[in-house]
Amino acid sequence: MDFIRSLDSSKLLQVGVGLSFVLSTYPSSSYNFPLFLFGSYIQESTEAIQSLTTFTVLIAVSALFDLFTLFSSDYSIWTKIILLALIALKVPTFFAFSASLRQRGGEFSLGVGGPNLSGPTLWSMPGGFTSSGNDRYQTADDDASFVRASRPPAPAPAQPAPGPPSTAPPGAYQVV
Repeated sequence: MDFIRSLDSSKLLQVGVGLSFVLSTYPSSSYNFPLFLFGSYIQESTEAIQSLTTFTVLIAVSALFDLFTLFSSDYSIWTKIILLALIALKVPTFFAFSASLRQRGGEFSLGVGGPNLSGPTLWSMPGGFTSSGNDRYQTADDDASFVRASRPPAPAPAQPAPGPPSTAPPGAYQVV
């Protein structure tokens, strides 16, 4: 497991981009080049957990397609060697990006054993609109179990004493 953590995903992607660029001249394996370019873009974005999951799954699936292409096509020996090197590179790339995905808080789930969507929800509608009849606004820093006491309504402002009638024409500025 320490070997996987010590892998540099940017170096793996650079080599993958180079090998897949060489193989992009063959139509049956041209999908590898945009896939590795997508991976180099996703690696730089720290918030893109869904895209990182997609790239990691696509690397694994494309390795299966590469194996099929390797045995079903009549490539030259040099092309087959490059394709084998690319398949061998996809294995540590998959493990490096899987570790990066776990580090960023993502997970692989196919609906079985995934997050519990029927569990308690700690969020509410933006702007304080809730369906529970609670008229207070809950900020993100508030604890979900903390309920503020509602403030009593403010007293009505006192009516000022009527003063002398104003002699200014309507719509003009008045001097106080």
